[in-house]
Amino acid sequence: MATGPSAPGLGVGQALHAAGLALLLAASGLAWTRLGEPLPLLFWVAIAVPVAHQVFVWLAWRLELRSGATLRAVGFPGYLAVFFSLFAGRFVALVALAWLDRGSLGLPAPMREIATLACALPAAYTAYSVARYFGLVRAAGADHFEPRYRQMPLVREGIFRFTRNGMYCYAFLAVWAIAFGFDSAAALVVAAFNHAYIWVHYFATEKPDMRFLYGATP
Repeated sequence: MATGPSAPGLGVGQALHAAGLALLLAASGLAWTRLGEPLPLLFWVAIAVPVAHQVFVWLAWRLELRSGATLRAVGFPGYLAVFFSLFAGRFVALVALAWLDRGSLGLPAPMREIATLACALPAAYTAYSVARYFGLVRAAGADHFEPRYRQMPLVREGIFRFTRNGMYCYAFLAVWAIAFGFDSAAALVVAAFNHAYIWVHYFATEKPDMRFLYGATP
């Protein structure tokens, strides 16, 4: 457990988080309106699950860094259970929306297949690289809870040979693959929200945490 006055407080970076989220919600709502407001309940559930996921991570990480409150409240297995449930929920909600809204994008079949493969292949390779070389537990933020993860070397195998942030750059192409695969305009809006919002999380929450955990150069 990392504690001390230099650990980032709950509010560090969260003005950026709030501003980024407000902008993305407004843009997504406008795009959804222009599409004719399809499937309102499912559309906004598919938006709400990523928000719930990233807000949970922000609170869990910062509370742990400041006081160890997360481990005391739910333990590390409890944290992982909530983390991966919400992470999976992002894809479940998106697939449900894409299925019910399928065909609305109106792409020709060859273009749809090319776009789907162009997104799915790097996403699949990233998922393999994370599972094979990085570890799912470590990817879920284990370094916020167990100091031994902070001593591990940087991963330079798989997708990480090409970028240090393969998960955010390439893994989230999976949401685009779902939208293109089902040819769903509504799912495409949610995919764009998902991918943009994870970068808001990176700059608003993860980057300040990494500075504390690893120093000036994460």
